Amino acid sequence: MTLTLVDLTHPLTSGMQIYPGDPEVQIAPATSLADEGVVVHALHLGTHTGTHLDAPSHSIADGATVDRLDIGRLVGPLHLVDVTELAQPGRRIELAQVAAQLERLAAGAIVVFRTDWSKRFGRPEYLEHPYLDVTIAERLLAAGVTVVGVDTLSPDRTDATAASADLPFHDVFLGAGGVIIENLTSLSAVDPARDPWISALPLPFAGLDGSPVRAVAMHRA
Repeated sequence: MTLTLVDLTHPLTSGMQIYPGDPEVQIAPATSLADEGVVVHALHLGTHTGTHLDAPSHSIADGATVDRLDIGRLVGPLHLVDVTELAQPGRRIELAQVAAQLERLAAGAIVVFRTDWSKRFGRPEYLEHPYLDVTIAERLLAAGVTVVGVDTLSPDRTDATAASADLPFHDVFLGAGGVIIENLTSLSAVDPARDPWISALPLPFAGLDGSPVRAVAMHRA
């Protein structure tokens, strides 16, 4: 069977957009072919840079760290929920509005919400993204879904002025041992009629709270 691969990952670049307060991204040459005979770059970035994964320890005391996750959970059937018609700045998406698309969820599926907000990535309005009501997290967990993805900065509302984050979706989903994938892109290229799968594998940072991922969707050509 021939597979079509869809890259769902934002490129990592110096100065790229980050969650307010996260470390700035700096990528610079450390060696050169002319001087050392090899090219190596130095990276400075946060664990939640670009398209990335939140491990439970991101917001849950004593939660699992990224290196302790079963990577088998991070490759699986992609259940795409299209909420593009609901995607308005700062809008909360309610369970009742997506309930029909959450029927017949298979345990172990990776549920991804498509808003197409990723088209705004890198611009100030990207922070004014729509977000998911906490009851959606509860519904997913009840169906045996433990990995969820969004093409926004977060499934929770982003308030750049807040002293500390208010993360009810994170608290419920990560609190149950779930995993959240954020800042996906190009979901419009995924055809849900072709039984897509998704892979979003992190680097095994020992004892840390998250990692950038290379997220890829796969479906029949």
